[in-house]
This record gives sequence, structure tokens and C-alpha cells, in this order.
Amino acid sequence: MIRNVAQETDTALHVESTGTFPSWDGTTLFCRTWRPRAPDARRALILLHRGHEHSGRLAGLVAALNLPDFWAFAFDVRGHGQSPGERGYAEHFDDWIRDLDAFVRHVSNAHGIPVENMAVVGNSLGAVTACAWVHAYAPRIRCMVLAAPAFDINLYVPLARPMLRLLNAVRRPAFITSYVKARMLTHDPVEIERYDADPLITRRIAVNILLELHDAAARVVGDAGAIVTPTLVLAAGRDVVVKRRAQERFFRGLGASVKSFQEYPGFYHALLYEQDRAQPIAAARAFILKAFDVGVDRQNLLRADEQGYTRGEYARLSRPSGLASALNFGVQRLVLKTLGRLSAGVRIGWTFGFDSGQSLDHVYANRARGCTSLGRVIDRGYLDAIGWRGVRQRKQNLEALLRDAIASCATGGGTVRILDVASGPGRYLLETAAAFKSVDLRLQDWDERNLAAARDLAAELGVTRCACVRADAFDGAALAALRPRPHIVVVSGLYELFPDNRRVLASLAGIAAALEPGGFLLYTGQPWHPQLEMIARVLINRDGQPWIMRRRTQAELDELVRSVGLEKQATRTDRFGIFTVSIAQKQVDA
Repeated sequence: MIRNVAQETDTALHVESTGTFPSWDGTTLFCRTWRPRAPDARRALILLHRGHEHSGRLAGLVAALNLPDFWAFAFDVRGHGQSPGERGYAEHFDDWIRDLDAFVRHVSNAHGIPVENMAVVGNSLGAVTACAWVHAYAPRIRCMVLAAPAFDINLYVPLARPMLRLLNAVRRPAFITSYVKARMLTHDPVEIERYDADPLITRRIAVNILLELHDAAARVVGDAGAIVTPTLVLAAGRDVVVKRRAQERFFRGLGASVKSFQEYPGFYHALLYEQDRAQPIAAARAFILKAFDVGVDRQNLLRADEQGYTRGEYARLSRPSGLASALNFGVQRLVLKTLGRLSAGVRIGWTFGFDSGQSLDHVYANRARGCTSLGRVIDRGYLDAIGWRGVRQRKQNLEALLRDAIASCATGGGTVRILDVASGPGRYLLETAAAFKSVDLRLQDWDERNLAAARDLAAELGVTRCACVRADAFDGAALAALRPRPHIVVVSGLYELFPDNRRVLASLAGIAAALEPGGFLLYTGQPWHPQLEMIARVLINRDGQPWIMRRRTQAELDELVRSVGLEKQATRTDRFGIFTVSIAQKQVDA
């Protein structure tokens, strides 16, 4: 629950109070609430402040938006305002994204406001945070308003980013002081004076945050088609802080059927603090109200395998590439098939498939092996590829959510039954089960080699309550008929390998029917990958065919799960934005 720590302040339409909330890692962050005077209000604004700033500067925006039947909430990003942490710093930009996710869930739980009844308004860095959150977590918010999103910051100094990356590599944390002065943000002399006099505004930013912000923004702009949330982009005509071209590119690629781009000539970067700010604020207000009147149609996501954004990408990867691309990937394939075989991981990939359980087991172990010292060096480079680093973080996220689900199911006593429909060797499940005495495992897989490896690992770990069964993860009828019913079902690394939604829906329907009421589904996704084309052109899958994947956006994956009657509770992602792990629950009365 959000805890009030200060006296309330009355305004015309809202009562402001301050408090704290526990974020995802237990850090206590400072927040503000603007309670509407309308007693039955069940709509909310989530407001995100600019970089260097804090939530206190958003009070004027709440009043100016003039939405008397909306709650409004904001928090100070860690390292800013009255939240703890070194000023301008977080260990990763992803920490701020996770803080936003934690804040929204706490607001929903504390005030009984569904996420579907929330609109997000972010300015500059806050707008990028909102986009990265929507891209990776796919919250079912009603809409978002992005004011001068900082997708591409003007650094002006030649070779600034390479120099910053070098600095980040040799010293961390390292900081730079912002060149931006108040007079570069707004023409309003009152706002300039307020900005300069505000002791809670920090002038510096950590180098790692600046770089990771840039990488996250590039990911979101390049993959804007994955975002279906209704979006309004407000652009400043004389913005010297960020580049408008990236904002325009994001808007053109945006997958939302309801979207608008409005530019304000002569405006500086801080659109919501400009002299004529009534114009963009009025546009934001109108867009928000219309979004709540119309709603969001997500049904097309169920047919994304036939006509969606990633369907076109999959079709392109299935066709032969151009000559230059073919030569490039041909050389990579030749190297991996010859010299690369000195690496144990590469050799396993060519033997069993790079998506096989055996390959994943080698990646999870994260121990370089190979023929000669050169082979071990190659294997270390292979294991450190960004995709495999994301896979290992996915395993950690899966284990953490699995432990939470086991603890929740075990509150009534008795045995917790867990099913993995395509377990592979089942390392993460067996290692987790070894720590719980009251867990019964059922590991299913189509490949007998994986089941044999699972039996050996279970014996090694001393896990005796484990059945290893050959079965088809897409046989919905067989899954639905399972008895006794599992309390927890895990689907990890499976659906990402199959482009057809009909098979996935059949599997999910069987799982939903099999689950005990109140039980949980843990499922993984791969909404983005920076090496998707290289994987398709160079590597092979478990069937010896080119490993061509159709990405499912997180929004699509969540909608498939929701369509069978399971409600998502939370999502975790790696800090690269590649792999997600989500947990959904079957209603008790289902």
C-alpha cells in the first residue's frame, strides 16, 4: 500500500498528498497522489517527470489537464527528487522501467483502479521510459501521451557516444553534467526562475544511464510496430535537446490504430512548461478523454500470425537474402561450421540444434569448454553473445516467479503439483524443486533424449518426486485431461519456436482446462531480438532447418493467454529487452 507521509494539500479539483511505495527490489521510492473530489472516480493518470527533475514539478500539469474524475499519481525516479540513490544514477536504465511497472501495480492494488483505466503521460526521458515499459511489458493501459520523447538526444560533441562508452567501460559510475539550461527548455520566465531555484533538480546524469537510454530508445523506435497502445506524440518545433526525426520515425512505425502526431512551432523542449503550454495540454486532455470513450481493440493480436506486424518480418526472413547479405552470412556460417566447432557450445548447436535442450543446458551452465585453449576462448565468446546472456537472465526470472508461485500455492499446506509441458532437461525446475520438499514434478517433452537427461539430473540432485513423460505440448485435449490437476504449469522457450497461433491456442486452452482454479501459468516470450536475421541465416534449429523465428510481441502473447481465461499478474524481462517471463492466474470460480 502507498503510505502517506505528509499532510494533504487542497486544490480546486484534487487533494494532493505524498507518500512512499516499495519498488521491485524493496527500495522505498517517494510518490505523490492527487485524489479527485469526485467520490466514485475509477480512472487514473500516471505522470512521469523529465530527466533531472522530480514529481513535485507535475502538480501544475494535474491542474491544467482539468480532469476532475481522474486520480493522478507520480513518483520520483530513484536517484531523483526525494527518492533515495546517488543523484542521477541507477545501476541500469531498466531499473527505472521496472520502477514504473512496480508503481503502476501498486497504484492498481492500493486504489482498486484497473490498469485498463489508466493513461500515462511522460515528458522527455519519462516518455522513453513509458515506451520501453509498454514495449516490453505490454500493460493494458488506455493510452499514452509522449511529450518531446528523448529518443535521440543532441550531444553536439563529435564522437560523443563512443567516448562515453569508453568512459563507462573504464569507470563506473561516471557522470556528466547536463549542458541544458532552463532558458533552453522554455520561453516562460517564471518557469525558468522556478527551474533554476529548485534544489531537487539534479544537473548530472550517469553515463551508463545515458547510454542505456539511447539503446532502449533505439530498440523502441526500431520496433514501434509492436506497440498497439493509442499514442499521442507532442513535438517541439525548436527543440535543441532532442532530435525530432527519431520522434517522426517512431510515429510512422507505431502499430497503434489510434495515434496522433502534433508539432508546436516555436516551442522549446519542455512543452508542458512553455508559455503557451495550454495548447499541447489541451490536446493531451482531448486525446485521453477520447481514448477512454473508444477503448482499445486488441482482437487483431490473436491473428497476428496471419496479418500482423511480425508476420511480414517472418516472411522476409523465410525468403533468400540479397547478394551482399548472403555473402556476409555465408562467411559467418562457414566460420562457425569449421573453426567454430572447436567450441563445445557451437558443436552442440550443429549436432542437436541451437534451440535444443542440450544447447540451453550448455548456456545455463555458462562454463566455457572446447578443444584446445582457442576452443575455450571461442566458446566464451559464444556464451557471452547477447542472446545467451538474455537466456540466462530469463532462467533467473523464471526461477524467481516459480518460487513465488510455489509459495503462494503452498499456503494451504499439502503438495504443490507442477507441470512443464516441454521441459527439455528441466534444469531450472529440478534445481528449484530440490529446495522444496512438498513439490511433485511432471516433466513432459517430445524428445526422449531430453527426458533421459532430466532423469539423470533428477537423480543427481536427489529429486525423487519427478515423473518424466513423453508427450506433445500442443495436444490440448491430452493436457486438459491430466489428473490430478497441476497447480502450476510452465511453458518456457517453446511458443517462441512456432509461428502458428492456432497450435499455441490449442496448447493454452488445454493448460487452462487442466489447471486447478487459482493455479498459475508461467510463460516465456521473445518480443525482440537484435540478432534475429543472423540466427535465421546462419544457425539451425532442432530439426536441422534454418532457425527462423516469428516474434510474438508481448501484447500478442498476453492476448493469447487472456483469450483462454487466464489473467496476467506480472512480467519480468532481461535488461536487454529480449526475453520475458510472465505469470498468469486462473480464476478460482473458473
